Amino acid sequence: MMRLIKVKNIKDVETINHIVSQYSFDIWIHGKSGMVDAKSILGIFALKLSEPLTLVVPDDANYTPLFKELEEFIVFG
Repeated sequence: MMRLIKVKNIKDVETINHIVSQYSFDIWIHGKSGMVDAKSILGIFALKLSEPLTLVVPDDANYTPLFKELEEFIVFG
């Protein structure tokens, strides 16, 4: 399952990293500058935050609670 996300600043990076670190399944962030483990705060900082980013989780994971917690970062439309 994939969702576009918007990360504006360091606080957003810290918040997203804190939330995803609570989940046992793999969570990735893909961007034009690469793909990183969302549980790695250094990995997230390696991405260009100004580019479109996609949060990727396994289709068989229970991702509904995760997306609920991240709803302020998810881009709709």
